[in-house]
Amino acid sequence: GSFYNTMNELQKRWKLSLQKSTRQKLEKFDRLRGKRVQDGEFWDVAIITAVDETQKAAYEMQITDKLHRGELPLGVPFHVFADPPGPKIGNGGSTLHSLEQVKDMYGEKLSGFRIIIIHAGGFSQRLPSASALGKIFTALPLGDPLYQMLELKLAMYIDFPSHMRPGVLVTCADDIELYAIKENVAIVFDRPGFSALAHPSPLSIGRTHGVFVLEPAAESDLPELEYRSCHCFLHKPSVDKMQASGAVCSGVSCAEYSSSCVSGSEFVYTDSTYYIDYHTATRLLALLKEIGPLDCEIDAYGDFLQALGPGATPAYTKHTANVTKEEKNLVNVREQIFSLLKGTPLNVVVLNNSKFYHVGTTQEYLFHLTGDPDLRAELGLLSDAFSICPGDTSKDSAVCVIHSLLHPSCAVASGSVIEYSRLGPNVTVGGNTIISGCWIDGGLSVPSNAFIHSLTGSLNGDTVFVTIMLGIEDNVKKSVSSVSDISQLQFFGTSLVTCLGCWGLSVGDLKFSGDQSCLSLWNARVFPLCSDLQSSFATSLQMINSLHSESSCSLLQDFKLFSLQEALKYKDLDKMLRFRKGLFEDICKEKSKAN
Repeated sequence: GSFYNTMNELQKRWKLSLQKSTRQKLEKFDRLRGKRVQDGEFWDVAIITAVDETQKAAYEMQITDKLHRGELPLGVPFHVFADPPGPKIGNGGSTLHSLEQVKDMYGEKLSGFRIIIIHAGGFSQRLPSASALGKIFTALPLGDPLYQMLELKLAMYIDFPSHMRPGVLVTCADDIELYAIKENVAIVFDRPGFSALAHPSPLSIGRTHGVFVLEPAAESDLPELEYRSCHCFLHKPSVDKMQASGAVCSGVSCAEYSSSCVSGSEFVYTDSTYYIDYHTATRLLALLKEIGPLDCEIDAYGDFLQALGPGATPAYTKHTANVTKEEKNLVNVREQIFSLLKGTPLNVVVLNNSKFYHVGTTQEYLFHLTGDPDLRAELGLLSDAFSICPGDTSKDSAVCVIHSLLHPSCAVASGSVIEYSRLGPNVTVGGNTIISGCWIDGGLSVPSNAFIHSLTGSLNGDTVFVTIMLGIEDNVKKSVSSVSDISQLQFFGTSLVTCLGCWGLSVGDLKFSGDQSCLSLWNARVFPLCSDLQSSFATSLQMINSLHSESSCSLLQDFKLFSLQEALKYKDLDKMLRFRKGLFEDICKEKSKAN
């Protein structure tokens, strides 16, 4: 009994320590927002990657706005680099391409820089509310001014640059890593090669991440921070593979009372963010020169890290099961990466009191913002973040309202998130629903388990509005190759063919945008174009309501229909951001009235 009491005490202590240390990082970052940074206290260069020139322009527009509003530290260049046109190159390709770009810009000065690269390219199909503006600009319910994912990433790594030799930190836009270590101790990045952060995780998490097989180390007294060497790195291994490779740690370990691990005896160390020293980065650049223009997807985790450590073997270069499209050159490029990096050390920064959160899907987003007491306590998440909403909503920890204006008579059920929206009198919102960028007229009733996002577009010089409504469980990426199979596509849990019937359309009326061999909810033209935001919302809502009523309506016959893919292609960011600015001003007015 006493052993378990000690464990519980320790677990509590570590949990509190993680909360405290996370809050300290947020406070430290808050002091830099809108201020010019001193030499050495922040990154010398921050890079955000984008999938193409259109996304790059959208990111640059938002960063300019954010700097102007004092949301980011000043005096640091934020560069956005778009992947070159042509075949997808993956986040590994983007890493190489970004390094090449900064090398061209800064030349030899680069050898003294500490750089962060945040991979943010992509269409965010699993969380489409982030598609238009980018997942790195996903709003979060904390901070004044409000944080977006970009600030949270920068805040969590706030202690890194000042304890780092020149080099590059590589990270992704849709995950959050929190960690606590002893007071007055810092993570130091000063070793040659790669240095990766590692988090204790249950084996089930290891199957979808990278897993480190560590070299044996002297017994330690359960520190929060250990520097270890990695024997080899496993990319999305099976449980059998983890067991056979010696990746599984067992016995009483820090993972027992680190809040991130199931209190079981077995766990593995999984990957997140890593650092490359300057010398190794220049070797990677030389490799890019050798390979020439990239024409295959390189994974910044699987393809770089599997080449490292004394136990690395070239076997993985032939495995193409985990790759979206098997390119003929992929094996060849992997072999070149392997021979270049072979023998390079993989140092592991083991963070025993740490947590890794992924916020890339509608489910994860809803859970972390409304259902996860841990993250709420760690980051100090609010139910009512820079919003005007009914009193009971702002006290409900299972609801989250961000940068929105709700009439006092609105009712929002638990598990729902509302961002950048206006809700009129007596609007009711069901549970487990996401509402983003919408203007909802009085009296409307929004269903549960819905994803609703309004976009403003520009078509032949006209401003158009389209409201995307999906079931929260709908899989936008699931595709079929021919029209005869579209009954397999589920829209709001109903076969798409049945839905067409409810809207007065035949299968023959349904058109798809883009690639005709890949038919999905991403490119199905089913969303009506309207001339203003409110009618756009109301029309799409009628579409959804007609699915639950027996009678069919000929609702969609009079509208031009867009797919989600087209809505994004024709989006008018300037107008979407202007809608947010209008909301901002109105919220400020209401708040000053209230005061």
